[in-house]
Amino acid sequence: AETHHTQYFEMFGNRAMYHDGWIASCFHGRVPWDRFGSVPFDGPQEKWELYDIRNDFSQGVDLAAEHPDRLEQLKSLFDSEAKRNNVYPLKEPAQTFGPTFYVGDALGDITSMTYTAVNWRMPERNVVNLKNCSFRIVADVTVGNGAHGVIACQGGNMAGWSLYLDDGSRPVYHYNWVGHEHYVATAKKPLSPGRHRIEVDFVYDGGFGAGGDAVMSVDDAPVAAVRVERTVPVVFSMSGETFDVGLDSGAVVGNYPHVYRFTGEIHSVLLERLSEPSPEIKAMVADAEFRASLMIQ
Repeated sequence: AETHHTQYFEMFGNRAMYHDGWIASCFHGRVPWDRFGSVPFDGPQEKWELYDIRNDFSQGVDLAAEHPDRLEQLKSLFDSEAKRNNVYPLKEPAQTFGPTFYVGDALGDITSMTYTAVNWRMPERNVVNLKNCSFRIVADVTVGNGAHGVIACQGGNMAGWSLYLDDGSRPVYHYNWVGHEHYVATAKKPLSPGRHRIEVDFVYDGGFGAGGDAVMSVDDAPVAAVRVERTVPVVFSMSGETFDVGLDSGAVVGNYPHVYRFTGEIHSVLLERLSEPSPEIKAMVADAEFRASLMIQ
C-alpha cells in the first residue's frame, strides 16, 4: 500500500499537521457543549502540541518544548497546505452549524460586484448584500426573437427577487416578501432582438426592512415602476436558496416555470449597494441573525 507522508487536518477551528511520523495539533479552545461560544484564532486559549506518532501512537507525551524547531516547521507546513487547499479563512465553530445568517461577511466592505452566467448556486453570504439599503441591478444581455427566462435571481418562493423576461419577452422585476406579498414591475413592450441594458434602481425609505421605490429601465429609458411596501431585512432563505445568473435553480421566486433558463446571452449582471444602514439598523440585523440562529439549533 502507498505510504501517506503528509496530511493536514482542520475541523471546527481545530488544526493539525502530520508529516513523516510527526504531528503538530492545536485545540481551538471551544468545548462541544458550548454551542454559542466564540474564541479568537491564535488567542491565548490555543496551544500547539507535538507528538512522535512512530513511538507514541496515542499522543500521550507532548514534545513541543523539546523540539520547538520541528513544531514551527509543521505549523509552517500547515499554513502552506491550508492555503493550497483553500482552508482559509478559518471560521469560528459556533457559526458552522445550520445556515449562515450573517449576510455579506465574505465580501467585507465590497459594495458592488459583476457576475456572469457561470455564477449560480451562490450562497447568500457570498453575494453583494442588497438589504436595508438603496441599490441597483444592471444586466447586459443580447436576445433574439421570443427570448425569455431568468436573467438573475436571489432567494426562492419564501422570499427573494428576480429579474427575468416573461413568455412575451417583456422585462420583469419581481420582489417576493416572505411569500406573502409580491411586488412586480413589468414592461409594456417586449425586448427587441439585439443587445440591451436592463437596470433596476431601488430607492430605499430607510430603516429596518422598510419599503422603497423600484424603477426598471431598458437602455436608459424607464419602462416600469413599482412601490415595494416592505423588504426582507435579514435573510432571503433558511433552506439553501441561492443567487443565480441565467436560471432559477431552486424554488422559484416568481410566477414562472421551474429553472426557467434564459434563452439569450448574458454578458454581465452588476449588483451594487448604494447606501449603508445606520449603526442602529446594523445592531437590529445582528440581533435578528442571532435569534434566527437560535431557532435552527
